[in-house]
Amino acid sequence: MAGETLWTQGLAKTRQSIFARVGALLRGGDITADLWEELEALLIQADVGLPATSDILARVQAQARAQGARTRQDVLRLLKAEMARCLVPATPLNDDGRLLTVILIVGVNGSGKTTSIAKLGRYYQLRGRKVILAAADTFRAAAIDQLKIWGQRLGVEVIAQQPGSDPGAVVFDAIQACRSRGADMLIVDTAGRLHTKHNLMDELRKIRGVAAKQVHQAPHETLLVLDATTGQNALAQARHFKEAVDVTGVIVAKLDGTAKGGVVLSIATELGLPVRFVGLGEKPDDFATFDPERFVNGLFADTAG
Repeated sequence: MAGETLWTQGLAKTRQSIFARVGALLRGGDITADLWEELEALLIQADVGLPATSDILARVQAQARAQGARTRQDVLRLLKAEMARCLVPATPLNDDGRLLTVILIVGVNGSGKTTSIAKLGRYYQLRGRKVILAAADTFRAAAIDQLKIWGQRLGVEVIAQQPGSDPGAVVFDAIQACRSRGADMLIVDTAGRLHTKHNLMDELRKIRGVAAKQVHQAPHETLLVLDATTGQNALAQARHFKEAVDVTGVIVAKLDGTAKGGVVLSIATELGLPVRFVGLGEKPDDFATFDPERFVNGLFADTAG
């Protein structure tokens, strides 16, 4: 899938559930006092969250008054514009013409982290980059095996050691492999044991230290993978990781699998973290840089306005 089709199909579950009700509410008729309460309730149900919902609707109401809006279609138009405005377009990764870019991927186990790493590798592979993956989540043998399977499937080399080995040593070996193979991008899987935050911080600090000693200013990005299907729990995870790690952006995984895609708005508005990429399907190519307008249009693709 490509372009608009990818977004439209990837957001089908979200669009056909709660956002279909938002669209129905705003399809026609006059603006009434009850409208705003009903709209607030629906957006909260869609996992937009109370703070983000309140901010968005306050601005929509102010604009509706300023423009003399009279119909619910006017409200829909203003709502879509405001939702897109509060989302930040994906900026290019920190990749300033260097010989090797090092990207750390963090996130709790089960968030879709390993699959997102594979998709990210595929994304850059298709754009002419020579990518190597590092299996530095050595705590889980399954994580190493899963990354190797993805590597074979995509034709991307995976640097790994035995389960339980030193994650820093894996990163060191992977950087050396990048140099000897002429790879210009290293994507590193890391452990996701959020419940032992102190140990996680120590481990990530060590990985970052190894990368920094070997490559100037590495790691150049630290991307947090969040599972869209977990809704507001994903937001709580993001807060913890933001406290523990210098996160530079977010990958929202499994966006195609949730009826409550509004969590993307919560992540952007409440945490101030840019959403860099989204997973919109099961296939390796069902992955895209985040586009606020396509996201919002995908939520309301069946609704005029």
